[in-house]
Amino acid sequence: MTTNKSKATTRGNGQFRRKVRPVNKKPPVTPEQQKIVLFNKPYDVLCQFTDEQQRKTLKDYITIKDVYAAGRLDRDSEGLLLLTNDGKLQNRIASPKFKAPKTYWVQVEGAPDESSLNALRNGVELKDGLTKPAKVKVIQEPNVWDRVPPIRERKNIPTTWLEIIITEGKNRQVRRMTAHVGFPTLRLIRYAIGEYTLNNIANGEFVLLSNSHRSNVKHKS
Repeated sequence: MTTNKSKATTRGNGQFRRKVRPVNKKPPVTPEQQKIVLFNKPYDVLCQFTDEQQRKTLKDYITIKDVYAAGRLDRDSEGLLLLTNDGKLQNRIASPKFKAPKTYWVQVEGAPDESSLNALRNGVELKDGLTKPAKVKVIQEPNVWDRVPPIRERKNIPTTWLEIIITEGKNRQVRRMTAHVGFPTLRLIRYAIGEYTLNNIANGEFVLLSNSHRSNVKHKS
């Protein structure tokens, strides 16, 4: 998008006024032009395309041009990241007001009891406010890829997998929630954002959805 350009003009009394030229806005993306990329982000990859410290970024994996991340996923988290060329969709998903559920598979240290699970379900008080009610349940270890590097596991302390579904996006929210009730997160995988899931997308690969989801093309990194 181009910025406003102004040109000074002189009034009859010697005073200056600015003549503002109209902004050239990009036309909205049509359904036929819309691209939605579902990326299974590996651990230790930044959700951006450039990095001055030469760390791994989306550029190392995404070959589709002119798409941008809708929302964030922390460097130390894995799983579903949605990218799009549709600014309205990007803003909607990135907005704190976005109400679609986000599903996480979370490996925590220890074995949470029902009281701890209920605390997560009802909302816990974090520094930036009370979390909204969440859906939380214990699950079997999901059949997922090995993390590189593996988690730091203490042999004398068990770990538990939880499925946590939230409808908000505070900074590092899930990690802070589990730590608040005494069970630190060891591994965090985002499985779904609303209707979009990781199904059939290997870690480090992405799927391009276009033309109202009629095209589904898988790409390897």
